[in-house]
Amino acid sequence: MEKDIVKFALRLRGYLMDEKSELLRKRKEKIESLRSMGVELYPNDVRVTATTKSVIDRFGDMDNEDLKEIEEKFALAGRLMAIRNFGKAAFVNIQDRDGRIQGYIARDKVGRDIYAIFKKFDVGDIVFISGNLLKTRTGELTVDADEIRLLSKSVRPLPEKWHGLTDVEARYRQRHIDLIMNPAVKEVFYTRSRIIKLIRDFMQGRDFLEVETPMMQPMAGGAVARPFKTYHNTLDMDLYLRIAPELYLKRLIVGGLERVFEINRNFRNEGISTFHNPEFTMMEFYQAYATYEDLMVMTEEMITFVAMEIFGSLKFDYQGTEIDLHRPWQRLTVKEAVLKYSDVTPDVLEDRTKAAQYAISIDLPVEDDEPLGKIIVAIFEEVAEDSLIQPTFITSYPVEVSPLSRKSTDNSGFTDRFELHIYGKELANAFSELNDPEDQRNRFAMQLKEREAGDKEAHEMDEDYIGALEYGMPPTAGEGIGIDRLVMLFTDSPSIRDVILFPHMRAKAK
Repeated sequence: MEKDIVKFALRLRGYLMDEKSELLRKRKEKIESLRSMGVELYPNDVRVTATTKSVIDRFGDMDNEDLKEIEEKFALAGRLMAIRNFGKAAFVNIQDRDGRIQGYIARDKVGRDIYAIFKKFDVGDIVFISGNLLKTRTGELTVDADEIRLLSKSVRPLPEKWHGLTDVEARYRQRHIDLIMNPAVKEVFYTRSRIIKLIRDFMQGRDFLEVETPMMQPMAGGAVARPFKTYHNTLDMDLYLRIAPELYLKRLIVGGLERVFEINRNFRNEGISTFHNPEFTMMEFYQAYATYEDLMVMTEEMITFVAMEIFGSLKFDYQGTEIDLHRPWQRLTVKEAVLKYSDVTPDVLEDRTKAAQYAISIDLPVEDDEPLGKIIVAIFEEVAEDSLIQPTFITSYPVEVSPLSRKSTDNSGFTDRFELHIYGKELANAFSELNDPEDQRNRFAMQLKEREAGDKEAHEMDEDYIGALEYGMPPTAGEGIGIDRLVMLFTDSPSIRDVILFPHMRAKAK
């Protein structure tokens, strides 16, 4: 049975390939025919005066009698998405950046020569159309064409209209086709652009200065992650694609730019999943004379501001679950979250041996010299993280996993840090910054030992950054917000690949 299925699949694939080859052959024949008729296949001399949406918004509610009174002609351009021929006339659907509109092409109106050329147009071609407006018997607003021109000949056929581009991997690899065939995809990226603009407006409205810092850095710092490495020929030195802009932004705080932010691309040489892409976008910001508690309030204000602009509400559905952003949001320490969402008892989190035994019992690997703080965080990620559906600030992370965070005044083993979790995923990471250069040197030294022990993500010693701190950095709080994950949340997208135009993919099998 399985062999029969494989044989059928191979025959079907062969048939589809043959069919595609035949369609390509026919299109190339049309191209040669159009050339022989003196038609320019790729002109660039038209002027578009309207979009489909602007026309529909203005005139969509008018009846045919009112439309006849409008003398204005409308010039539009877009991709042919459908052609319905009726001998001496045809209806077409034209799609531009705003939507679709119907066009009516009559031989008697555009002329026999132009109509003969139009008959060689294909779905997928880019065309120009101009004319007055009318309503069909079915009430559809239509451009009554007095001119139609070819602007760009489509050699390759689009996917069949009744199937579209549904294969997920094909959609990501051929985003250009995905955007043509799936209008909802285009809306995701319009929303993404709007979200970034809203965040930028929010930050600038609070006197933050937008800056740009290096994407190639002599040392990969500002986060615990594995970098991509490159080489600069002229400088004769290794460089790293940044894993975070943090250490450069904090240099700006030292320099007196007391409120800075950057909407930036980061690169981490890590795994790929529905929530991870090696290249991703963050908004990172720093505010002098603020604490991580101030940033919790600011984060609530920022995300609720964006939500109200996008939804007009603080409640919305994500993957079938209602998310409620009404403030205040839940706040739990790492330990409190573990105790709330698991069967762990408090004594386990106070004793390394007990914590290690519990971690092993739930199939977490534990190194012989792994400190208690790291084990606690590993347990948290395993037993509690997925339960944090509604917005929750997780605070008091151990020093061992927070090399750039200020130690808590109440407990030096923990830091003034939080992560924001929604729908079981981290959306933001923030802390009161470590501005004591001696303490920072000791943290880097601790990270170096872990690096020497084989942890390729551990932070290196950054003498230049320590030197900057020695000039004095004011008390400061900083935060990074994952833009891609926020867009996922606000567009109900299940995968990060749905909100990145060109996500990284494995090479195609040859």
